[in-house]
Amino acid sequence: MIDVGALRALRSVAALGTLARAADELGFTASAVSQQIKRLERQVGVPVLAPAGRGVVLTPAGQAIVDSAAEVFQALERCAEAAQSVAEGAPRGILRVVGFSTAIRGLLAPILRQLSARCPDLHVHVTEQDPDQALHSVDAGAADLALVHDADGLPVPLPSTLTQRLLHTDVGDVVMHRAHPLAGLDSPLVGTDLAGYAWVTSPPGTVCHQWFRRLFADVPEDPDVRHLVDDFATQLSLVASGDVIALIPRLARPPLGSELVSRPLRRQPKREVHAAWRRSADASPAIQALLAELAVT
Repeated sequence: MIDVGALRALRSVAALGTLARAADELGFTASAVSQQIKRLERQVGVPVLAPAGRGVVLTPAGQAIVDSAAEVFQALERCAEAAQSVAEGAPRGILRVVGFSTAIRGLLAPILRQLSARCPDLHVHVTEQDPDQALHSVDAGAADLALVHDADGLPVPLPSTLTQRLLHTDVGDVVMHRAHPLAGLDSPLVGTDLAGYAWVTSPPGTVCHQWFRRLFADVPEDPDVRHLVDDFATQLSLVASGDVIALIPRLARPPLGSELVSRPLRRQPKREVHAAWRRSADASPAIQALLAELAVT
């Protein structure tokens, strides 16, 4: 019979391309993952991996095993859910949540105290991951639920084994010092209002930088970008100096205090935040308890 741990190891190696990366995800050493793969090869009687440069690739036999693995893990998860339902479906144990930082800060953290009060036997463990990595972790069984956002209006590709639910629509506002000239405007801001001012913005390649560039799509001159900073709290510290303004998602924004104000945009940049989990875990009392709390926000 195939060892489930070895099967999980092969699936992770297949997705990540190296034993070392799979070991990091699974919390093992690369040697331990290698031993699991060798055990699997002894069990099935054929090689499942072949070297490829600095990494490895699946053999045809290994690919056949990985293609069938999703059904195995779904069946095992249904067994666990059946056992929990017999035990009156009480949320218990550890729920592993992965997600991007602003969703953790703005959506998850505020409901954890209430969830703990309602479900004292349930313990939520949180790990920060980008959406693509978070979905892989859930699909591979390394996490139970992911908090993800779309990529500038384009949904993150969802594996067929996962399902998702819309939790929140996040929007971005322009934040500035209270003494800034834009702070006195009452109407929503447009690109021409923003031209000529200095900015701190998220680095290229991020959704927030794409939002920022779109603000100036109809403005002939390039924006004056003074600082590229990924951390929003640091952006706000620079805004507090009075020299720059910033485009900040509301989920990422702590209380602004007395020095800073925010102003909405006429064409608000938006991103949808979803929760994603394995279809086979639909009946999980822990997942349903967390979703019920998140739905309140």
